[in-house]
Amino acid sequence: MENPGSIKADLQIIALVGFDQDFLHSFLDHYDFEGRQLVHFDNGMILVQEWEAKKLAIAAIICHSEILSNGGLSLIETLKNKKMPPVPFFLILRQLNSNLRKLALTAGISDVFRLPLQQNRLEKRVLFFIRNWTSLIKELPVHTRSIYHTGLAKRIFDVCFAGLALIILFPLLILVALSIRLESKGPVFYYSLRTGTGFKIFKFYKFRSMYINADQKVKDLMHLNQYNIDQKKEQLSQVDAVLCEACMQTGKCQYPIYADGAKWCEKDDVYINSMKNGSAFFKITNDPRITKVGNFIRNTSIDELPQLWNVIIGDMSIVGNRPLPIYEAEKLTTDKSVLRFAAPAGLTGLWQVEKRGKGKMSEEERLMLDNTYAKNQSFINDIKLILRTIPAIFQKESV
Repeated sequence: MENPGSIKADLQIIALVGFDQDFLHSFLDHYDFEGRQLVHFDNGMILVQEWEAKKLAIAAIICHSEILSNGGLSLIETLKNKKMPPVPFFLILRQLNSNLRKLALTAGISDVFRLPLQQNRLEKRVLFFIRNWTSLIKELPVHTRSIYHTGLAKRIFDVCFAGLALIILFPLLILVALSIRLESKGPVFYYSLRTGTGFKIFKFYKFRSMYINADQKVKDLMHLNQYNIDQKKEQLSQVDAVLCEACMQTGKCQYPIYADGAKWCEKDDVYINSMKNGSAFFKITNDPRITKVGNFIRNTSIDELPQLWNVIIGDMSIVGNRPLPIYEAEKLTTDKSVLRFAAPAGLTGLWQVEKRGKGKMSEEERLMLDNTYAKNQSFINDIKLILRTIPAIFQKESV
């Protein structure tokens, strides 16, 4: 296997993206693609950077990633946006069903392979696509299916509403930004990847409410835990950050949140809470990762205000179904679940006004309301929901 710094310019390259070391060595020992160079890239962004800078002769891409994770739809969308030459793109993954397969093929992924791999099948498919790629892209052009198109009236309303809100709230935004910066070092904003309309993955912006070294603070305070946690300490010593169960399988974070070079895990809270429910992992009254300013802006939803920028640039709408973290969207690929992704992603929606102040809401109830909105979405109904959102804000129970 070659690395990006020792590539032979006269040979075609099969780019391997996101493989862990054990899987990579096993792959290299058993697979042959007629003498083409196998070059490993740690992630998709490094691949794009090297491809652009060195004009690499990429013949195919084989990516070890789930469909809705960074190396799946997000990477192929990045390649399209960067106008990189189209090449066969293959995914090796753990989770697969008919809806996920349709989603992948519709987005332009050539084929998907579920672990454990069948060597003969993978080699044949990759080589077939490489040999016949020119004729395949002519005869079978990829058309990305447009599930939802924002109407003109809705788009104008979104831009005007969000723009006016940003102007009115500008003094508050400046005050919050200064407070965050004064309390702790680090960027004021961060983004995580969310899944919106038609499973489109985009950067979802928020005010930072946690310390940048949040994971290290958890480790530093482990001695305050009242339970026996030697086993968990040993696990933590083997990885650079607190990893959830899904990430622990690969030894690296699959659901990162980004902020100017800093990174932590989207599922961190989920993991910590799940461990509390079983054998105690970390039991301290106040979560040490959340700043004082962060606690306030979370409780008042001020941390969500940067999403007005998502509305301005068209990733979201004022009214719609809330965009989901990738790890949640991965679970909603059945026929009854995908309908919610046919609606716009929004700041507020039907489930917020229907269930606020009326007790806890099950996942089935929320999915039903999301589907109902998707079926009945119109500009007039959106205006009605906005009018209903105002009194719903003052209900005692938040959602």
